[in-house]
Amino acid sequence: MFEHRDGMRIGWDVEIPMADGISLRADVYLPESEDQVPVIMTMGPYGKGRRFQDDPYASRWQTLIEEHPEILEHSPCTYLTYETVDPQLWTADGYAVVRVDSRGSGASPGHLEIFSEQESLDYYEVIEWAGVQPWSTGKVGLCGISYYAINQWRVAALQPPHLAAICPWEGALDSYRDMTRHGGILSNIFYELWYPTQVLSNQHGLGTNGPAHAWTGKPGTGPHTLTEQELGERRTDLLPMFREHPLDDDWHQARTPDLSKVTVPVLSAANWFGQGLHNRGNFEGFTAVASAHKWLEVHPGRHEEWFYLPQSVVLQQRFFDRFLKGEDNAFHDRPPVQMHLPDPDGQLHERSADQWPPAETTWTELHLHPTGALSEHPAPAGAVAFSPDGKGVTFTTAPLEHDTDLIGPLAAVLQVSTTAADADLFLTLRAFRPDGSEVTVTGSVAPAQPLSSGWLRLSQRKLDAQRSLPWRPWHPHDEVLPVEPGEVYQVDVEIWPTGMHLPAGHRLALTVGGSDFTRPPQPGIEVSLFFHTDPADRPAEHFAGTTTLHFGPGRTNCLLTPRTSA
Repeated sequence: MFEHRDGMRIGWDVEIPMADGISLRADVYLPESEDQVPVIMTMGPYGKGRRFQDDPYASRWQTLIEEHPEILEHSPCTYLTYETVDPQLWTADGYAVVRVDSRGSGASPGHLEIFSEQESLDYYEVIEWAGVQPWSTGKVGLCGISYYAINQWRVAALQPPHLAAICPWEGALDSYRDMTRHGGILSNIFYELWYPTQVLSNQHGLGTNGPAHAWTGKPGTGPHTLTEQELGERRTDLLPMFREHPLDDDWHQARTPDLSKVTVPVLSAANWFGQGLHNRGNFEGFTAVASAHKWLEVHPGRHEEWFYLPQSVVLQQRFFDRFLKGEDNAFHDRPPVQMHLPDPDGQLHERSADQWPPAETTWTELHLHPTGALSEHPAPAGAVAFSPDGKGVTFTTAPLEHDTDLIGPLAAVLQVSTTAADADLFLTLRAFRPDGSEVTVTGSVAPAQPLSSGWLRLSQRKLDAQRSLPWRPWHPHDEVLPVEPGEVYQVDVEIWPTGMHLPAGHRLALTVGGSDFTRPPQPGIEVSLFFHTDPADRPAEHFAGTTTLHFGPGRTNCLLTPRTSA
């Protein structure tokens, strides 16, 4: 069953029986020794037999090793798949590595429906299977990026008995707010690009039309080659479902885990600049889980970069050594929140805290002025209008007098009217150097992002007072409120967490617009992949009016910012 290769015992396409009679397939990597070992697991649709070094991930791999050749000094990465752990590193540290093709993907038969309730139930069974194998100690940990982080929260809430710890690295949590509809607005472009490239290209049943398993040479998506019609009948596609569920209904809530039921130890790794998908959920997950042992790690940069850095692998292994092996390695002495805070030049400043947001945060209200100022002083009366498809309006602070660390979530209160039937609000937090050039950052999936973003559909402005926090308004998104043209409405807009060390002389800015924030095109550079352009969700005739911000007594427009002394 297991072959010896490169210092490991490897089992290819190991069958894992499910309660409904089908079997999922896993690749299992074990140390050479016959000792029982704890398990590090991932399950998802990207293909357990698709190398990181091959398409569609080859360019990302090349960038990673060019910028961080030290990764190859620790391992040849021979068996690496995208966004999962390196079996050679982890088996050498005394772990089994189990990679599972989720139902309907790769070598696993069945109906493909990603992020589904069925997937979480399957994951539960897979964990329990691994927990009772003769090579297993009975303790299973989950560790992976993005998709392989998102489903960790979901299965952990089901409490499989053999699950011992999770490390969701730059994932997402809330099906509606994090993943599908930002402020009620459908995020379509990412799914239009990602789903065919990374999921449909690996659907079970592609057979000879699909990728080969990189290490066995067999068809990586099963032995049978189905027609396009047959493949379509064996899956449920995402975007049609998103369009069918414009509110946070039972469908979304069934795909959003109950964090009060997550009790295993958690190491949540967030990206300061993962707005749109890989940011909010890691912060919300850390604060809301019921786990007695939980840590938050925050960093900038591309997520595949940070996950594979040697120091990150050491962090992950120390965490699992503590909770899967029971080693007394002083991991508990680590601060609950550890932050790698970038500055405009890309240098990192180390910060730590006992909670999130940090207790020492000074919450500062900055008032928007019709003149374009962003100030601690209240604004005079006035109004500023913008069209839904233009650049919007930007409000800018005076130069900062002192070095400042901007750390945490933000929120805006605006007084808004529209001439249309509805309006979408897109808020963009930006920073500018003393010479006037804009500070851009490398985010989890895009290389030239602003500091943060927030979104809200005017007709979904309803607040839940019990769940709202001053720095994180909570919109239930359970009904559509009327919008009367010309009437002024107060809206509270959540702006996702961010982190930046800003030297004195820099300026903060807030851009408020009616469409996605963009800059003049630069070859090969995208601001974000999380665009909101779906014509069914944003019909032009419904959103084509002028939006106006109203200022003056009783009409406060302000930005709540989290600051600490540098």
